[in-house]
Order: sequence, then structure tokens, then C-alpha cells
Amino acid sequence: MVRTFTQVDVFSATPYSGNALAVVLDGEGLSTEEMQRFAKWTNLAETTFLLPPTAPEADYRVRIFTTEAELPFAGHPTLGSCHAWLESGGEHRAEGEIVQECGAGLVRLRRIDGRLAFQAPPLVRSGSVDEELVERIAESLGIKRSDIVAAEWADNGPGWVGVLLADADSVLALRPGPVPCEVGVAGPYPEGAPCAFEVRAFIPRQGSTVEDPVTGSLNASLAQWLLRAGRATAPYVASQGTAIGCAGRIHISAGSPDDVWVGGAVITCVTGHVEL
Repeated sequence: MVRTFTQVDVFSATPYSGNALAVVLDGEGLSTEEMQRFAKWTNLAETTFLLPPTAPEADYRVRIFTTEAELPFAGHPTLGSCHAWLESGGEHRAEGEIVQECGAGLVRLRRIDGRLAFQAPPLVRSGSVDEELVERIAESLGIKRSDIVAAEWADNGPGWVGVLLADADSVLALRPGPVPCEVGVAGPYPEGAPCAFEVRAFIPRQGSTVEDPVTGSLNASLAQWLLRAGRATAPYVASQGTAIGCAGRIHISAGSPDDVWVGGAVITCVTGHVEL
């Protein structure tokens, strides 16, 4: 069956500078195995499939796949899928708000300053990190334990440990080896700079480390942690991807640390059809 397909770039206003996402706009009738096979073939961080909602309050349903497994939630696939759904003519029920159904439940989206933004899901794990793990993280990042200003669980599903360094330059200088877990590192820019933080996301994979270009889920949980700890004030803009030649910009706004919204630009780069 021929299905409509699009590929979008998320968290960048400049094409091919953010995080790419493949979207199959009509996923009805596909099995989990067929979805996973196609996601592996695209070889992107994530591929999504849009489906009719099963929850009465949802506007659409999305299934999110990496090359290896299905995810209950992820940030850049949420924004990219919503953009693709709207661009294909999707009409939301509630004025000013879109409701996405995914494995993690219902996710609210809205436009803030012209950009799509999703409401950060609650953390499934927060608080202090075992000192032994912090030391292993420091070693894997090639830095001293004393270089880590703070570390906390900032896990909204993927398993992130948030690490705060003294400044953005320290974050950009990292040359990590294999990390022991999903590690998100942030460091502040000087006051008055265009961005408040530089962020990097390191993911363990088959004995090595993969760096994600721009990560919505990580920036959501980092914002919840940093705002609650008084280490950030909203609104702010985070930069991610600089160290690997990308130019991601994540826009954080918040009514409170429990009401954080993560936004960014989304651009359509490829449209067409796929035989599935």
C-alpha cells in the first residue's frame, strides 16, 4: 500500500541543522513488526506513524520507533509528528491546543510565540544520584568529579541523568568515552548571551556513545530540574548540537517547574510516498 510520507527537521529554523524525523502519515493496518522494520531502514533516531486516536479527547495517535525499539514518548518526534499532522490537514478539537495520544498517555501541545511546544511530562525519577554512578559518569566524560557542579536524575522515560557543569565552554569541550547510562549535560552561558545553556545528550549503544543532535525529552527534564533548583529562570533558550555541527534551539517557557513547555521550530524537508 502506498502511504504519504514526510521527513521534517525539528528544533531548528535552518533546514538540516536540527534533528531529523521520518513520519508516515497513515499508519493504519501496519503491524508493529512492519513499523519497526521501516524505522530500522530509515536509520534515523526516530520514525513515527500517525493513527486515529483511541482516547476520545485526543486529536491523533502516534507510535514512535527508534531503529531498535518502540518508545512511549519522545520530544522531537512529538513536535515533528504534530507539525506533519497539521500540515496534512489535521484539525484539532480544542481551540488553541492539540492533544496527542502516545504510549505514555496524552500530551498537550500549543503554539507559543509561533512555535509548536509540548507540555513536559512528569518525571518518573528525580533526586540524587548514587555517588558511585556520578564518579563513573565523570570518568566517562573525561572530567574530574569536582568538575560536576550538580547531578540529579532527570528521567521522564529514557533514563536521563542530568549533569550540570560550570559553563557552556566546559560542555563543548567534552570528548566522552562509553557512558554508563543516558547522560544529559548542561552548562550556562554568560548572562546576556543569546542562549542560556549549552546542552549535550550522550546515549550508550553497543559499547560506544552516540550523541543526539537535539533532544526534546532531555531539555524538558533538565528544565524541570534546573527551574526547581533555582539554577534557571524561564523563559530561556537552550542550544544543542553545536559540538556535532548542528544548530538546535530549544525554547523553554514555564508557569511553574510543574508546568514546563518545550518548543522549537519544525521545517518540512522531504515529502512523498512510501510503499508499506
